[in-house]
Amino acid sequence: MTPFLPGDWLPMIFAGLMAVAILAYVVLDGFDLGVGILLETVAEEHERDRMIAAIGPFWDANETWLVLGVGLLLVAFPVAHGVILTALYMPVAIMLVALTLRGVAFEFRAKARDAAHKRRWDRWFFAGSLISALAQGWMLGRYVLGFAEGWAALGFAVMAAIGLAIAYAFIGACWLIWRTEGALQAHAIAWARHALWPVALGILLVSAVTPLVSARIAARWFDWPGIVMLAPLPILTALLVFGLARLLARMPLAEDAWHDIPFWGGTGLFVLFFAGLASSFFPYVVPERLTIWESASAPESLSIILAGAIFVLPVIVLYTVFAWRVFGGKARDLTYY
Repeated sequence: MTPFLPGDWLPMIFAGLMAVAILAYVVLDGFDLGVGILLETVAEEHERDRMIAAIGPFWDANETWLVLGVGLLLVAFPVAHGVILTALYMPVAIMLVALTLRGVAFEFRAKARDAAHKRRWDRWFFAGSLISALAQGWMLGRYVLGFAEGWAALGFAVMAAIGLAIAYAFIGACWLIWRTEGALQAHAIAWARHALWPVALGILLVSAVTPLVSARIAARWFDWPGIVMLAPLPILTALLVFGLARLLARMPLAEDAWHDIPFWGGTGLFVLFFAGLASSFFPYVVPERLTIWESASAPESLSIILAGAIFVLPVIVLYTVFAWRVFGGKARDLTYY
């Protein structure tokens, strides 16, 4: 049977869909993981309650993007899925346990019978959020270096783990600037100010190391005409960092003006960083080992899977947008009663 799209284009389409799903997960679940990481930085119970309320309507739906991204990797690029999951089996298992712990803590917290029990579940929610972020950062560090072995590679993975956790805390703080007010918003502004420069340093370090991984990546970034085509990415990133720094230094503004801009600026940093990684590694889905064409399923299978993806993706987008519209504005008390 002849596929309805050329075989060479189908793997590229699925690579694009998978990239969108992963980026959406990193941004959307990133902010609620970040709020969980920041949960232990406040002493007042009512502030922790408001932080949980700020992510309550969104956090579980955000994880749908992770399921979609991993699912697309499995069905569209099964060979790459086997290589990546084999190399990252332990951190993936740890991440899944931590996400499960986080979900359990959220639900049990809402039903806690007294302040002591609620505080206990707050700590477990923090632990699940932090461990999930660290595991994802470790996987990023291992992936960027092509799953290389040795102390240097492990050290880079540790750096990436800490860096991604800080990045999640930053975008979580930006979310709280948008969704909260008063003293808690002031705390969030301070958190965002402190986290911005470590995030910028992490982006710089990963960007500096990536061209060292292979001569091909270095040539793409520094040879003609690649240096001209890709130059906007670091330039825009630098401008965005300095713009966010200036805005955060002036906040809070009168009448809570521009309270959503830090979140969208943080989202822009994630998008630019992701675009830089994608530009470096394309067309490889496993760095320097497997291209998207070498690891893709048969065109006939991809054609069928694409039909399902075309149905599922808009549904996820629509209920995400719907949730944001229904639960927009400042966070209020979250209750199941």
